[in-house]
Amino acid sequence: MNKLQKIGFMETEFIVVLTTVENFLNAHQISKILVTERLAACCTIIQNATSFFEWEGKIEERKENVVLIKTTKNKFEALKKRIKELHTDEVPEIISLKVDDGLKSYLDWVVASTK
Repeated sequence: MNKLQKIGFMETEFIVVLTTVENFLNAHQISKILVTERLAACCTIIQNATSFFEWEGKIEERKENVVLIKTTKNKFEALKKRIKELHTDEVPEIISLKVDDGLKSYLDWVVASTK
């Protein structure tokens, strides 16, 4: 039994999804749509991150906006599809991280906000 099961979340798995978006307006649009469509309880945009990566044989450096998306595991496939539809990158970063523990009242709110 994991910590979330011990505090009463038998079926719900919580995740934080990360995506990076070059343009702030695109990050804002994605975040607002995900929350409006109840695919996410909350999206937090962290501006002015610097990313280094290889793309098409050369090393790239660019300023990006990191979007932290709080949601449940059962929303992930629909959320991933929606980000891909809205994102300007050809291959957007979409990474899910499992949440092992959290404040029960916050997790209750995540569940209610994504129903």
